[in-house]
Formats: sequence, C-alpha cells, structure tokens
Amino acid sequence: MTAIDGVDQSVPPTGTGCAECDAVGGWWFHLRRCAQCGHVGCCDSSPGQHATAHWKSTGHPLVQSFEPGEDWFWDYAGNELYESGPALAPPAGHPADQPAPGPSGRVPQDWTRQLNG
Repeated sequence: MTAIDGVDQSVPPTGTGCAECDAVGGWWFHLRRCAQCGHVGCCDSSPGQHATAHWKSTGHPLVQSFEPGEDWFWDYAGNELYESGPALAPPAGHPADQPAPGPSGRVPQDWTRQLNG
C-alpha cells in the first residue's frame, strides 16, 4: 500500500480514545484511526462500532489500527486488509498505559459478553 486517495499522512489522531465513547462515558475493545481525518473510533467488536459509523457518515474508507505496535490498515469500501501502509502523523497508537479494553475505570466486569460478533 503506497500513496492512496483518502490518506492524509499529516493529520494527527483526534485523541487517545474513541471520541464518541468518551462523549457518553462509554468503553471500547480496540481503537481504529481514520487515515484521512485522524478520527479515533472503536472497532466493530466494541458496543459502539464508531469507526464503522464514521466511515458510513463521512465516506472515509481507510482506518489504521490505533493499538500500540500494530500498523495494519482496513479498507471498509473494499473489505480488504493491508498488513502495512504509509506512516501517519504520530502518535501511532493510544498511550501504552491505556488498557484494551479501555479506558480504565469504564470497562464493565462482564465486558466479554457485551462484545459484538
């Protein structure tokens, strides 16, 4: 994966957690970062599925994992995984001390039963 429409390597992530979950005091399993605008949303296993909702509302199809140490991309439009891609503006993941699922203090004890699919 090289230079691709819909990737802006200069845009930093919007925060360290899912913007929509943070707004309502929710929690997430894993995080995804929009490669075009930097929006950080939760993955499809999370209750909110905000990364997919962001794609559907904006048309921004490419996300990168926002988990520390992961650099793969997912293309929602093409339903395709890319093992790597262009480097995006730092940081490349949420803080290493932020747990997954997260954030600390908001994850319910029965979180595994609340995951999607």
